[in-house]
This record gives sequence, structure tokens and C-alpha cells, in this order.
Amino acid sequence: MASSVSPGSAGDSGGTAPVVTRFAPSPTGYLHIGGARTALFNWLFARHHGGKYLLRIEDTDRARSTEPAIAAILDGLAWLGLEGDEPPVFQFARSERHAEVAAQLLEAGHAYRCYLSPDELAERRALAQAERRPFRIASEWRDRDPAAAPASAPFVLRIKAPREGETVIEDRVQGRVTVNNAELDDFVILRSDGTPTYMLAVVVDDHDMGVTHVIRGDDHLNNAFRQLVILDGMGWTHPVYAHVPLIHGADGAKLSKRHGALGVDAYRDELGLLPETVSNYLLRLGWGHGDREIIDRDEAVALFDLDGVGKSPSRFDTKKLLNLNGHYIREADPARLAELVASRLAAMALDFDPARDAAKLAEAMPELQPRAHDLNELARGAAFLFAVRPLELEPKAAALLTGVAQALLADLHALLSATNDWTTTGLEANLKAEAEQRGLGLGKLAQPLRAALTGQTTSPGIFDVLALLGRDESLARIRDRLAEGMAATT
Repeated sequence: MASSVSPGSAGDSGGTAPVVTRFAPSPTGYLHIGGARTALFNWLFARHHGGKYLLRIEDTDRARSTEPAIAAILDGLAWLGLEGDEPPVFQFARSERHAEVAAQLLEAGHAYRCYLSPDELAERRALAQAERRPFRIASEWRDRDPAAAPASAPFVLRIKAPREGETVIEDRVQGRVTVNNAELDDFVILRSDGTPTYMLAVVVDDHDMGVTHVIRGDDHLNNAFRQLVILDGMGWTHPVYAHVPLIHGADGAKLSKRHGALGVDAYRDELGLLPETVSNYLLRLGWGHGDREIIDRDEAVALFDLDGVGKSPSRFDTKKLLNLNGHYIREADPARLAELVASRLAAMALDFDPARDAAKLAEAMPELQPRAHDLNELARGAAFLFAVRPLELEPKAAALLTGVAQALLADLHALLSATNDWTTTGLEANLKAEAEQRGLGLGKLAQPLRAALTGQTTSPGIFDVLALLGRDESLARIRDRLAEGMAATT
């Protein structure tokens, strides 16, 4: 359901209006990374100035707007902590209000009924292309008496764009931008079926929602000049515009899937990123505060303003994003990480029960965090704790458990069976003493032991592995390897 919006609340009264920003995605697909940055900048600007951040779903394209897309957008915003301060407004539900404003513009002489047919428009567009000139609507119905129109002929409502002079926008990011009014066309505000166009709906909704600052991608800069025509026709206050450069790939081209531009949900589910990572990275993607790279949400609210937004497109760097995630993984609360990793472990072929094994997983996190860059690596690193016996060995691990290693493993099993102090400290003391007595480096003992206990050649420290697995499980895994070695020699 759409939240109610009161017409005429866009700051028409005197005085300085409180800051109100909005994020207005079209639900025709996932929440892409550029949209997430736009939402973040709007959220931060509103918070920095003690204002309000609103959300509007621009679902007027009924053929392409879908419920799953709406759900994905809302889910992605919630994950990033960027929900609106009020329930979202759904643009399609406000169509009657949009049509009402179109009628007011017509009555005031700022719009007109245009009876040009699709065939006539197509013919004029083709002529412009043949003459290699821009196609702009120059409808004779702008100043013609509507009574001259054929009876019951369909028509659209077009805005009367100014023909002379120029329009200037003092953009908070782009600076002063000027357009000759002769370049503006009489665009459609109401279709022949009575439905409003995007250009009209955006202006009406921003006004009625009280939006004071429109912060969006610079691909909308041209739209701003057209939207000002509607604002002036209605006598409404202009918002402050801030058009942010788009994000580009490493090659300088507009960001796309081939650059790794995914939906926000994919960064969470497929790449295993934390929301604070994505927020921090997007903050620094086009905005800066000196050389600071690590800026948490509270600091961002305190520091963010539009003066720090650059005029040049920023470049998306997946490697830098993953490295930043490694920082936040290391800083995260182990219990929180364990909860996030649990769902990944549950999807793997493991003996893992979230209710039974949550404490063990949380206990392992401090040993796993320093080695991981994302939640998927954390899950893979923790998998050995819940592996089904007998463990399946990686090829490199299997190579460590042949020949002499079997005899060494048998001696280590005996040593560990007699160990009373099954703590990292006690285990370390026993194994170091054994290595010294044998005249071996500790690694010569640790590597075959690690292979037997984890099935891998990399893991947390061997003493931590033993402690986390516990006495019974550790000894059982070593016995499995010894039994397999004996079977291989008979």
C-alpha cells in the first residue's frame, strides 16, 4: 500500500524547509550497485542535516514492474540499513493526483492538447533523421484552437516549454549548468489513455512528498531542465539538485555486468560481503574525506556533505572491495559471523546442526577471521569442524599421509591419547616437546596431523584445530587415517 502524501507540502511556505531527500528506484529488476550508492548518499545527506529520507517505488511501467523486483529492492535496502523513514510511496497508486496536476497545467495555459497522430510523429522523426538534425516536437496544436480538432480524435497533453532564453541550474555537484530553452521540447505529460508520464509523476511526487534535495545520477541531469518547466508552470519551489557522476568499470566504460556489477543481493549471497563493507565502499566511490578509506556509518553521517562528491566518474574495483571486506570480517563480532556463516554451512554436505553446533562455530570464528576475506571463505574454513567421517582428503593432503607419515601419525595418536590437558596451551607444550625430542621442526609434525584432522593443507593453527575438534573427534579422525593406511598395505 502507498503511504499518504499531502499535496502542496514541498516547502511552499516561507523560511528554510527541513531537508527531505528521496530514493526512487524503478522495480524492473534488482537493486543495482549504482542505485544503492544513490540511496546511501540520500540517506547520509538527510541524516547529516537532521532531515528525512523517503523511499518511492516508481512502478508506473506496469509491463516491467514486478512484485519480486519490489521485494528485492526493499530487501537490499533493508540489508544496507537504508529503509525509508516512512512507508514507501508507490507512484502508480497516485495516478489520479498526477492527472489532476496535468489538468491544472492545461487550465492555466501551461499545457495543451496535441492531436498529432503517431504516423505524423513518425514521419517528422524520419525527416529529422534524414536531415541529420535533432528531433524536437514542434506541434502546431500548441497555439491552435482545440475546436479545430476532428471530433473524438485522441490527444495527449503536452507541456508548453519556453522557446526563448535559457534555463540555469546551480547543481550542487556539477556546478552551474545552462541549457538554451530552444533545446527543450514540448514533452508529453499525459498520454492519450489519460495516464501520466514519468516526467510529470516525478515532479508531482517530489513536490507532494516535500522533497527539498534531489540527489541522483547525472544521467538525469537533462530531465531536470524539463521538470523545471512543470515546477514553474505550477508555481512550485525548485528543489536543490545534485547530479552525481555514474560509476564506471576499471576500463572507464559505464559499469555493467561484465565489470562485476551485480545486484546488491548477489554481493551479499554470492560474494559473501558484509553490509558495512558495501556501505563503506560505496561511500568512497565518488565521495572523499582526505585519504580516509575506512569510515563507519556514524562517522559517515558526521562527515558527509555534497561538497565532497567529485565531478568525475568513479571506477569500480572488485579487488579493493574484497580487501575492504577482509578488514570488516576481522573486526566483526564472532557470534554475528557465526550466525551468518551457519546458513552457508547448512547448505554444504556436513554434519552441521545450527542448534547443536552454534557455540562451537562461534568459538572457532576468532581463529578463522584473520584468514578470510568473505563469508564464503569463512564457511569453507569452518567446514572441517563438521566434516563427515571418514574425511575426504584433498590431493595435497593425501600426499602428506603416505609412507613414513603413517608411522609418525600412529605415534602422535598415542601421544595425544595420553594428553590430559586438552587445551591449546597443553597441546602446544606436548607437541613441541615431541618435535624437539625427534629433532624435527614443529611443521614436520603439524602438517600430517593437519591433513588427518582437516583433510586439507591449510587451517587455523594445529593446536587450535585440536582444541576446537575436541579429544574424541580428533583421536577418531586420526584413527580413520591409520585404518585406511593399514588397509592400503594389506
